[in-house]
Amino acid sequence: MAKITSVSPLAPASFPNLPVIEGVRFASIAAGVRYSGRTDVMLAHLAPGSTVAGVFTRSATRSAPVLDCQAKIGRSGGEGAAIIVNSGNSNAFTGRHGVESVRAVTSAVADLLDLPVHRVFSSSTGVIGEPMKHERIIAKLDELKAELRADAMEDAARAIMTTDTFPKGSTAEVEIDGQTVRIVGIAKGSGMIEPDMGTMLVYIFTDAAVDQPVLQSMVSALNRTTFNCITVDSDTSTSDTLLVGATGASGVRITEHSIGFMEGLRRVMLDLAQQVVRDGEGATKLVEVSVTGAASDADAYVHAKSIANSPLVKTAIAGEDPNWGRVVMAIGKSGARADRDTLAISFGDIKVAENGWVSPDYNEERAAAYMKQPELVIHVDLGLGGGTARVWSCDLTHGYIDINADYRS
Repeated sequence: MAKITSVSPLAPASFPNLPVIEGVRFASIAAGVRYSGRTDVMLAHLAPGSTVAGVFTRSATRSAPVLDCQAKIGRSGGEGAAIIVNSGNSNAFTGRHGVESVRAVTSAVADLLDLPVHRVFSSSTGVIGEPMKHERIIAKLDELKAELRADAMEDAARAIMTTDTFPKGSTAEVEIDGQTVRIVGIAKGSGMIEPDMGTMLVYIFTDAAVDQPVLQSMVSALNRTTFNCITVDSDTSTSDTLLVGATGASGVRITEHSIGFMEGLRRVMLDLAQQVVRDGEGATKLVEVSVTGAASDADAYVHAKSIANSPLVKTAIAGEDPNWGRVVMAIGKSGARADRDTLAISFGDIKVAENGWVSPDYNEERAAAYMKQPELVIHVDLGLGGGTARVWSCDLTHGYIDINADYRS
């Protein structure tokens, strides 16, 4: 794997101070799944009464751990739950061996923590197509159990990293009927990022009490405007997994009408999603693509993704070139409805094009100066209706090639 030598220039100043979530403990360890000398396995143990919801990649070549999780989500059980995650090997495109690896690891965790195996969820991230050396994980389970602590979430975030340059964490607190509910989350992701479900590997925990169907409904709905609205390189991973666990330790009961809780969960999900883009492989710019005036929200989303995924748009951003013609191209190729003569494009507050032509007030020097900023907004108004969408992406630099050309070495 290409050696990552520096932290992304878009990284947050520091890892957030994540509060303890009662009812869940974490541990991480170096098991040598693929590389020696790095922490690469994390375990989360949720207390009895916890509920778990999740969304997963819709890739046709999804991994054995994803298929196993999908089969388990929603099954009843008040016995608690566990999440076991490894980095270095994605256990994807590994055939029967991959299924056997998942079964071996989840069964061993179930025995270790006295859980039914359907309450043990696993995830793997890393190289595709190589058999998982699952015995290395199993050999470390006793040590993992001994290390379980409520305040070890940052270490867990580091254990799941692959080409990430920084660990990703987020937290929110909401007041419900005078009581505080806490939500915390960690994520990994840097390349192979074009979610089509949830994304990458993401684990969120709350001390709220939420019935599984309600939690699942919330996660699925919020996913559409958070993780499914980011892209680094237009490549949907075989391993994308988002799991949310609710321990109920606060005693605060959440219903489908708990708007405050849903907003707190949305903030954590969006923050983690944007951190993934900030850590896009080789990225130097965070880009928000905002589309308004589309014929429908669905059309707006198609246009926004077309712009955000265009290699020509992304390389222009990397070169700090206000090449709005590439945005016009991306709109035209998207397949969604557009009209050249009603189209308007802005970079930040600088209108560069309107009514199918360059804006009479456009100033190239001012636009070029704007493009030097580390965080940019491209706004497109189609002039056709009320449809809107927002998508977050990054630039495409030679650093992306350097990382991925040597990924398996």
